[in-house]
Amino acid sequence: MSESLKSYTVSERETGTGENTMETESIVYFHPTQDMYKMAAAKRHWWEGTVLPENILRAEDAGGFFVPVDCTVPHFYYKKKPWPEEVLSQAMETVLHGAPGLADAFLHPQVMTLMSERQRERWEPRRETMEKLAASLLAASAADSLFQKGRVNVLLGRPGDTDWQMEMTRRLLDPYLPRINSLIFHFEEVDGTDIWEETADQLEEYGYEYGLVPGMRPYLKTQKGLCCSRERCGGVILDYADTPRYPRVEREGRTVYADLTSNQEKEQVCIGKNGCILYISPLKYLDTIVKTGYDRKT
Repeated sequence: MSESLKSYTVSERETGTGENTMETESIVYFHPTQDMYKMAAAKRHWWEGTVLPENILRAEDAGGFFVPVDCTVPHFYYKKKPWPEEVLSQAMETVLHGAPGLADAFLHPQVMTLMSERQRERWEPRRETMEKLAASLLAASAADSLFQKGRVNVLLGRPGDTDWQMEMTRRLLDPYLPRINSLIFHFEEVDGTDIWEETADQLEEYGYEYGLVPGMRPYLKTQKGLCCSRERCGGVILDYADTPRYPRVEREGRTVYADLTSNQEKEQVCIGKNGCILYISPLKYLDTIVKTGYDRKT
């Protein structure tokens, strides 16, 4: 992490979203047990009084943005049946309520599949949580590129979330704005909607202090679906879209691809770019934090 950003996040004790906080905030990461050789499976006699193992890590492991809580979900093997949903959900609630300060959960996709549609809505992380994760992720893996290259491409997702995505982007980029000289938003065109009019206030905010004039480019309709324009991207790509938008990436240097949806298909596309893209996501970031905490203990 660069010294200037370290000063911003730690010395001023800010959350990374531009807002001060007086209360500890934690994110509980529920993920499946990886070591298949240990007897860590949940059995039938766990159905009453089930307790999930938790490990409260250091705030420093997340750059001071939040307190990570590592919680593994053991495999369930009674008669090849899946976890009893209500039992697992209640055990997760217990861990969440015992986490430091204001806590929220982030579920690994495999754990989320154990939840019904009714339960999934309850276990989706809050937008504030995703913003905090994104701020910490950028500080850990994209700060140098943001400061040195000063180029950002934002791939907007669902049109109904445009306002939130624009506001979140402004807060995420706030520590880096003095060094950003190119900011392009890619958007989905909607009939009867003027994107320039809808985003005018957000776009003007960039110019008040730093004189930055963001650009707006519509996605192209192709056989693959919606794709980015043919111009090549460099620096940092900030992606809110649910599905891949296939941006073309410069061959020179290394582009940082921050996938805020932790989409496995996007990761595979980036892997196929012969090392010219550094793929990062909240899921990979939390996995790294957990591994770092485990390595420190051993």
